[in-house]
Amino acid sequence: MDKDERLLFLRNEANLSESQIELLTNPSSSISFDMINGMIENAVGIISMPLGIATDFLINGKEYIIPMATEEPSVIAACSKAAKIARNSGGFKANADEAIMIGQVQLVSVIFPDSGLKVLSNKERLLSLANSTSRSVIATDIKVKWLDDLINSGAGKMLIVEIIVNTSDAMGANAINSMCEAISPALEQITDGKAVVRVLSNYATRRLVRSNAVFHKEDLGGENIVDRILYSYSFAYSDVYRAVTHNKGIMNGIDALAIATGQDFRAIEAAAHAYASRDGTYRSMTRWSKTSNGDLLGELELPIAVGIVGGVTNVHPMVMLALKLLRVESSADLAMVFSAVGLAQNLSAILALATVGIQKGHMRLHARNIAISAGALGNQIDLVADKMIREGKISTSRAKEIIISIIDQR
Repeated sequence: MDKDERLLFLRNEANLSESQIELLTNPSSSISFDMINGMIENAVGIISMPLGIATDFLINGKEYIIPMATEEPSVIAACSKAAKIARNSGGFKANADEAIMIGQVQLVSVIFPDSGLKVLSNKERLLSLANSTSRSVIATDIKVKWLDDLINSGAGKMLIVEIIVNTSDAMGANAINSMCEAISPALEQITDGKAVVRVLSNYATRRLVRSNAVFHKEDLGGENIVDRILYSYSFAYSDVYRAVTHNKGIMNGIDALAIATGQDFRAIEAAAHAYASRDGTYRSMTRWSKTSNGDLLGELELPIAVGIVGGVTNVHPMVMLALKLLRVESSADLAMVFSAVGLAQNLSAILALATVGIQKGHMRLHARNIAISAGALGNQIDLVADKMIREGKISTSRAKEIIISIIDQR
């Protein structure tokens, strides 16, 4: 499709208004300086990032249009390719835990174990204080644990009080931070200790999301390719140097969706990488295996804390548009889309590595970028890119020479 056809498709599929179509064609028109000045400090302008659509996603029997914001070539095409293959076996199956997060308060100069017992005996009072700060995000429990001062900072034995919070359809960071600060004076009174750190944990291990899909061996190129993919997975599971790049590919898709939908992609990244290290060694986030009939089974489980209310999701017009395109009804729905996107992204990457190599798709789009930077316009872009690829000479200087020759021929 060309640009107009793509916009018409989105208008029909997602019931977009004229103003939303205008937003896609001229995004800066609806984002004022006052808006960005209210979002960050010392604002001076806006940096744009390409927004694209990944297609063919079927998740739990529902069709999804996936908005992705990324500057990296081949990410969206690769994601869509894997989704198309997965459709042949019923698409992605996914499920998500409740939106449970943890807030932490660090207390020092406390008495072991009496201080912890006193905190637990005051649980109802502390929960009431925490919940006085929010109407929709609910604290449900209080836990305590003890940590040793491993660096001999002088903190001694530290009491960590954890608030268990159901954030519903919000990511919940601000609400949880407010809760931690609200209960700190009471904790100091109860324990005669000093509250130091009072903040949420982004390691959302009670908010796990899982996805899986079967990829027919015939769609991948045969059982030999399935075996090669499993060899690739074994490498990523066993070697940290390979695992980092393997997992970066997974996060290519997850981050692109996170940016498009206004999520805290730094928090998602940190939690995902910590979870990949949960057995003490950094490993592949995905799991791959062969089914009884030789097809490929992919699985992904990650802590993913996302929201469809609060933060920029209610403010930024492009984020609001992206969420409308997704048509998700809850934070759990959105988390399941994230997991499926990550799994799809990984399948395409390891399939390329097991067959033609990773550079084939990259170089095609890289050549187009070089052609554009050299001044190619319209149909010149593909002509220049194709010629550079055939020659094996991809550079700005060569692109300029080809552009001149095209003009001279006319």
